Amino acid sequence: MKKLVPFQKDITFDTNVAEINSISLEHEITTKEESLISGKFIVSGDYKMTNASIHLDTFEYELPFNITIDKKYFVEDAEIDISDFYYEIVNNRILSVNIELSVDNIEEKKEEENMAREELTSELEEIPVVEEEIEHNIESVSKEEKTKEPPITEVSKEEMPKETEEEKEEKNETRETTVKSLFDNLDENETYVVYKIHIVTENDTIESIINDYGVTRDNLSLYNDLSDVKIGDKIIIPNEN
Repeated sequence: MKKLVPFQKDITFDTNVAEINSISLEHEITTKEESLISGKFIVSGDYKMTNASIHLDTFEYELPFNITIDKKYFVEDAEIDISDFYYEIVNNRILSVNIELSVDNIEEKKEEENMAREELTSELEEIPVVEEEIEHNIESVSKEEKTKEPPITEVSKEEMPKETEEEKEEKNETRETTVKSLFDNLDENETYVVYKIHIVTENDTIESIINDYGVTRDNLSLYNDLSDVKIGDKIIIPNEN
């Protein structure tokens, strides 16, 4: 892409200027950075102070310039040249110069920005979504909290309710009644002195209890009702020794 930039400057001479005999224009670029091109024009030549004069005087002036380019263009690779130049003497003391500068090889940033935007979008798509994982973790924690059993609070002895004398007597009577019930089937004339109590478990059978304690079925039936033995029942085992 190419752009034309006009430049106008009035140069005031210290002497009278009747005629420009020769003139040249050069330019130097000092800076090319983002959206700015800086440099200077060098205008030089010779002139006559009067039309009848044979003597020529020389001149040289430096004219700095700054060209601002739209930020949507790249200027790093820009090529600067003079496309047009003309001058005019004003009031025999001022040299008015008009320069048209050509700025070539500038490109819009649009395509590169679009590419950068597409790359950024692509990178964003590759970033894993963390929110779902966070929500999942929150749900997991909630489930764990729901399944947790409430903490057991220790109660000191002072905080435990004290039993009354009546409650203690009731417990003692209940305990005595339970012990008596275990020996309801005992014969008063029985000569056995020592007895064992076996609590029936899931894997127990009458035969396994007989084998474990080395008793006979007949002796065992004297103290227990073997027709309906259930898990948790208490079996009296007589000592046959």
